[in-house]
Amino acid sequence: MPPAGRPRAFDLEGVLEAAMLLFWEQGYEATSLAQLRAGTGLSSASLYGAFGSKEGLFKQVVEHYMKGPGGATGVIEDETLSAREAVAGLLHGSIDMQADSSHPSGCLIALSGTMRAPGEEHEKVRAAVTARRAADRVRIRACVERGIAAGELDADADVDGVTAMIHSFLLGLSTQLRDGVAAPILHTAVDALLCNWRRS
Repeated sequence: MPPAGRPRAFDLEGVLEAAMLLFWEQGYEATSLAQLRAGTGLSSASLYGAFGSKEGLFKQVVEHYMKGPGGATGVIEDETLSAREAVAGLLHGSIDMQADSSHPSGCLIALSGTMRAPGEEHEKVRAAVTARRAADRVRIRACVERGIAAGELDADADVDGVTAMIHSFLLGLSTQLRDGVAAPILHTAVDALLCNWRRS
């Protein structure tokens, strides 16, 4: 945070948007500081002064992403929908978002989730995406439990297994879309996945 009386000399949201698009398109490790400087229009001193490090910038980018395109997953918590409708909304909505040509394809969280470098310098990056995926698993699990309680799934359904199936499908959409699988095919796959869910 800048000292009192000294407002930022740049548009924070604009900087986060530009950095988000770079990280989303290229991945965390492949995005260089030179590219971030060029994309955001900030000097190294300004980037480090505002975010502390590339890792610190990425952590804020994840938050920015979740308030924007990544917010498509929020439908899973909508209890005005049946559990089946919420899962359908999560998966179909995620496909629509990830296939939108106005930004890079796929999901920033899923595509940044495979870090090769294990060093401490990447800990903030791993922590940011790991926490985001963990939060999604919790939300999906709660929806599955709601579906069982409503009779949309068998009473003896394996909650952890169904949760893992839905979450794995969600994360896998990114590689499918990046590999050129057409969105209509993935929408059909969602419908197939939901065949075991009864409508409430």
